[in-house]
Amino acid sequence: MKIGILDQAPIVKGSNAPQALRNAEEIAVLADELGYHRMWMAEHHNTRNFASTAPEIVAARLAALTKRIRIGTGGVMMMHYSPLKLAEVFKTLSAFSPGRIDFGAGRAPGGDHFSTRALAEGRAHLPDDLYDKLHTTMQLIADRAPKDPLYEGLLASPYDVPLPEAWLLGSTGNSAIRAGRLGVGYSFAQFFNGQMTREIFDAYRDNFEPSYFMPKPIILVTYSATVAETREEAEYIAKPADLMRLSLMRGSLQPVMTPEEARDYPLTEADLAIIRENRKLHLVGTPAEVADQLRRDQELYGFDEVMINSTPHGMASRLSVFRLLARELLR
Repeated sequence: MKIGILDQAPIVKGSNAPQALRNAEEIAVLADELGYHRMWMAEHHNTRNFASTAPEIVAARLAALTKRIRIGTGGVMMMHYSPLKLAEVFKTLSAFSPGRIDFGAGRAPGGDHFSTRALAEGRAHLPDDLYDKLHTTMQLIADRAPKDPLYEGLLASPYDVPLPEAWLLGSTGNSAIRAGRLGVGYSFAQFFNGQMTREIFDAYRDNFEPSYFMPKPIILVTYSATVAETREEAEYIAKPADLMRLSLMRGSLQPVMTPEEARDYPLTEADLAIIRENRKLHLVGTPAEVADQLRRDQELYGFDEVMINSTPHGMASRLSVFRLLARELLR
């Protein structure tokens, strides 16, 4: 099974943004050594909890530090940027790291209404144009002329560079058919809301039309996961992430606390019930247990690759998660 990493550069309690970005560097180098297939950076705005606001810039840094692993965005939020700028950015990345760049695009804002408005400089956003925007961006990346007269006589530089892979992100299945028709990979965020179904993926495959970017359909599913050598240890280091999600559901995203703080955090029976329910979004256990769950899900739902988002408090714990999963899934 091909596995990858989705990193948000989380700023855990007691740390800071520069350290979070340095952590992303360390994870990328380790993933490259272990044989992970790809690593993507997310895009989050107006937050003190994540340092990954400019994933294309972090991607450039990570690609320069690695040798084999594919590097990309998961994703760059299209609504904030013009197709020409997106094309120029990802063509530049691909010129520096040919054959290793992923253009992963999302339709969400990656932030609240304050950041969305500011990024648009107060202009109204047209939400229905994002599939067209992705198509236009892909044409510009592929050195093809879009039909829109706005791009007449326009060249997206640098010209004639290797194409990145193109991906569309989704979390509900609404974009599956359009991803297929556009001929891009489909990345499903199972860790968002756990709505993965076989029908979503069948719809993508049934509607897939080969493109310059993707000759055949590829489905990637992202999970939140925490593993350790024993179940007890995994539960211990996973609880901070459980509490972070609990706070998010209540409208105030809190930074990842230490395992010691999480262990002593007071919880009601209702809180515990919510955490148990959320475990369908967060796989916790030994490497063998989590690997078995991923293999069962792959057989049941028919996806091609797995991506892991893991946010324990300590960097040693995060690196251990990726080492243990590689040991189990990349044998």
